[in-house]
Amino acid sequence: MLDDLDRRLLRLWQASPELNLPELAEAAGITPSRASRRIDKLREAGVVKGLRGVIDWRMLGYEVEVSLRVTLDKTQRDAFDLFLAAAREIPQVTEIQTFLGKVDVRLAIIARDMAHYQKIYRDRILALPHIADIEALVHVAQVKAQQGLPL
Repeated sequence: MLDDLDRRLLRLWQASPELNLPELAEAAGITPSRASRRIDKLREAGVVKGLRGVIDWRMLGYEVEVSLRVTLDKTQRDAFDLFLAAAREIPQVTEIQTFLGKVDVRLAIIARDMAHYQKIYRDRILALPHIADIEALVHVAQVKAQQGLPL
């Protein structure tokens, strides 16, 4: 599906997302109009889903990140739907993933400090429906966080 030029454009864009279209085209060795057509084609194909700003939540005063592994009471027919809908409403939940296996859902939560996390946990997390078990993992360090793909 992707040719060498598509891959080159994506590699350059991943490495330097701040590049505007003429700069990206110059780095790729093509004209801006050709780069624009290629980027449009990649968007239409769903390869490029959009652009986003990445905010360092630590700079906004959040110092604690916790991953919660949640096992749901699957004897309830709508357990997943109700749990996920309620979890989406918690502003400090930054990511929700679902799994097959013993763990059903992983929630990523940020908090200002441990006291703030404890309040979120007691007031919001424990109020989520259909929880059978929770395991909390407090993040200590991020060793690798690769956003780019090997193209």
